[in-house]
Amino acid sequence: MRLRRGLAIAVVAGGGAVTTMLVGLVTNAVSDESRWPGWLGWLQEHAWFSFVVLGVAMAGLTALLAGLSETRPPTPTGRPEDGVGPPGAAQVLRSLPRDTAAFTDRAAELERLVGSVRASQERGEGLPVHVIDGMPGVGKTTFAVHAGHLLSERFPDGQLFVNLNGHTPGRTPVQAGEALASLLAAAGVPTQQIPVGDDVGAVTEARAAMWRSRLAGKKALLILDNAASYRQFEPLLPGGSGCLVLVTSRKRLVANEEVVMSVDALPPDHAVDLFVRLSGRPADAFDRDVVEELVRLCGCLPLGVSLLAARLRHHPSWTAEDLRGRLVAARDRLGELRAGERAVTATFDLSYRDLAPERQRFFRRLGFFPGTDLDEHVGAALGEVSVVVARLHLEALYDDHLIDEHPGSRYRLHDLLRDYARGLAGEGDSMDHVQAVQRVCTYYLTALAVANGHTVRSGAAVPPAPDDTSRVETPVLESRADALSWLETERANILACVRRANGLALYDLVVRLAAAMAPFLRQAGPWDQAVALHRTAAEAARHTGDQRARGDALAELGVVRRFMAAYPQAIEALNDAVTAYEAVDDRRGKAEALNQLGIVWYLTADNDDAARAQTEALALYRELGYRLGQANALADLGMTHRQMSRFDAAMEAQSEALAIYRELGDRYGEANSLRDLGVVHCLMGAYDLAARHHQEAFDIYLELDDRVHQAYALNELGVVRRLTGDSEGARTAHSQALTHFTELGERFGRATSVRHLGVVERVTGHATEAIRLLVEALDAYRELGSRGGEAASLSELGVARGIVGERDGAIQAFQRGLEILRGLGDRCGEAEVLNHWGMLLFTSDEPTAARRHFGQALTLARDIRCPLEEARALEGIGRCDWTVDGPGHGVGSLRAAVTLYRRLGVSASVDDIERLLV
Repeated sequence: MRLRRGLAIAVVAGGGAVTTMLVGLVTNAVSDESRWPGWLGWLQEHAWFSFVVLGVAMAGLTALLAGLSETRPPTPTGRPEDGVGPPGAAQVLRSLPRDTAAFTDRAAELERLVGSVRASQERGEGLPVHVIDGMPGVGKTTFAVHAGHLLSERFPDGQLFVNLNGHTPGRTPVQAGEALASLLAAAGVPTQQIPVGDDVGAVTEARAAMWRSRLAGKKALLILDNAASYRQFEPLLPGGSGCLVLVTSRKRLVANEEVVMSVDALPPDHAVDLFVRLSGRPADAFDRDVVEELVRLCGCLPLGVSLLAARLRHHPSWTAEDLRGRLVAARDRLGELRAGERAVTATFDLSYRDLAPERQRFFRRLGFFPGTDLDEHVGAALGEVSVVVARLHLEALYDDHLIDEHPGSRYRLHDLLRDYARGLAGEGDSMDHVQAVQRVCTYYLTALAVANGHTVRSGAAVPPAPDDTSRVETPVLESRADALSWLETERANILACVRRANGLALYDLVVRLAAAMAPFLRQAGPWDQAVALHRTAAEAARHTGDQRARGDALAELGVVRRFMAAYPQAIEALNDAVTAYEAVDDRRGKAEALNQLGIVWYLTADNDDAARAQTEALALYRELGYRLGQANALADLGMTHRQMSRFDAAMEAQSEALAIYRELGDRYGEANSLRDLGVVHCLMGAYDLAARHHQEAFDIYLELDDRVHQAYALNELGVVRRLTGDSEGARTAHSQALTHFTELGERFGRATSVRHLGVVERVTGHATEAIRLLVEALDAYRELGSRGGEAASLSELGVARGIVGERDGAIQAFQRGLEILRGLGDRCGEAEVLNHWGMLLFTSDEPTAARRHFGQALTLARDIRCPLEEARALEGIGRCDWTVDGPGHGVGSLRAAVTLYRRLGVSASVDDIERLLV
């Protein structure tokens, strides 16, 4: 959220320090939206993923991504209370469920699948998609997982498993865009880089392109389980020929070049073998005719056979004849069901009736869980038992084959068993259902309060835990990493709980869960998911008449909309939030919303509105005595002043913010303010002080293990080094920053580093290479929608093109850059471009026209107290007078320029002028 980092972008070009620095601010400020600690810790886990490759692969999507790529602000800097670091999913490239010991011989099907894959690989052909269909309970998933384990060595780049919930009771099928977001996060893509937007089709297309790019040239295996339709999974298909996709579905999904494999019920002899193996008894202990009848009664479905065998294993005194009698009785009770349903449901009923009453109750309540997979803590909440008891129940149900075990000590019901459990509980409008949802939502609220305690910045407001939580047991979360891992694991389940609570009109729970998830979703994204959540919360608050809660939801919606660069929608939501807060005289909420509005207006260069909003927010924070809010508003106000080239006002506001951050012990705030002050000092020519502030900020970021902020500080140090004549030191700093940004997938930061390196090439005499780098940066800024970055690149590109004799191209670049800068109100940048343009005209033997440009630059530079551009303008005027009026004229302007250059430490320019004077 904070513009803080954005401002710090010191973009200065050989002669153009000022513009680049300020011009980069607008876009870079967007990046500031986060001010969260720990960003880097998470991102470092994923540093191996190169977004350079991604950028090349997605070149054809430039137009689409211009809107969608603002998936996150260019640089995540700013206040940690605005979000937690991007936890995202861990880098899970081996996520197949474990192979089951219950797998029975399907030699023909396996031979066909493995042979198809082997033949395609040996011929160097693309691997076709294999669609595995069959009726419920027939073992499609088990077959796909078993095949996946057998083939895993052929796909060393990863094996991924995704449940698409195509036929999961109580759950809508997973949308392709949502599944792609999960796959990208699992593959190591920072969640802030995953495209978002309101156009679902465009977002899905962009994510699919990114996913195909991610798997380009890889050999990976992807199991898409429980698909509802071809349309659902088509966007998830890799583009390369080296990846294998196995799809399971209850429907016959036929399209294009897919290989369709139907999995039928087991042959009777295989079903008998499976039953004997799982029963734990020797084969000669059974009457084979009785066992054959047993497996026939459950349709020879592996799920039913497993349940029957488990019953016998857990009842040593029973015989197969006893089991057959019980099963026949169960089928008679279920006579109203269709034959196929009766076959498998009878096995469920037999297993269920064999449970102790308290375990039956626990099993029924599992059917009420809105999510997909659960642990013992969720089980405890649903069953209204202790975690220890819940763990015993879950383990016992697993032993009874009534639930499946998933990695991480988590469990889930098979779709058919979930449906069965809900039927037993008589879901409908039963109070037991409502109370179970209330309990699990209360558990999540309590656990979220613990997680937020580790992830949200000290002093920031976070939703409290529910009042009566003394009996709620939560997981042990001892660190930020623990909290982020738990949040990512439970994200889908919590959002499913929000949807279920909303459907049951439990609006208070909806509002509270949305508020508790807000800090995580601000930065973990995807943001379209957060938009849907906060819209739901705002509507729920409207139902309850809680204006304060509605204001909170709208304010969060505005923040996320800003992250998405949807500025008009952000302004609308934040204005509505201000109105809601005013209705209940919530001054703290109003101040927060105004602060956010000020940031949006800053980003859209509505500087007067931005300053007004921050000033009003600051006044409210001071009335309330909220020091952190005061510091944030002051820092943002300082950036707005700097964007308007009001350097004295910027220094005053930022210095006061720094003092408060230090008073609060807020290291991130301290570092961000130091860096911003360094930028202002650089613009005002105090290079020693600027370098000191940037180094102090860098050291704090190093201490906090924040490589993103380290990279921005390195860029700013590089600018100061270049301006003071240390071109090689500048090159080193910018190159280090470029490496960080590339590894982290930080596109805006990478563009800025490339631009700085282009300037270094230009000032060291390599104009052709400078043009190449500056064009690359310009394209990236335009793709990101950064007007400030575009103007900075154009300014430097004009200089470089002038050096190689491309006069018309240079003037076009200056004209467009000047137009953007004037629209942004960046007078310092405007002065820099005028000086560059004046020098081009001077070297083109147009000294009279050049002098007019230098004169305009001089007026601007003196008005805003920008000494570097003042010195350049004076030098230009002096050279023009010397040329037009003859040697000896313009000496006063030249000597004034020398005085300023000496004070700034720009010795190369001093030497040039003194040679002329001699």
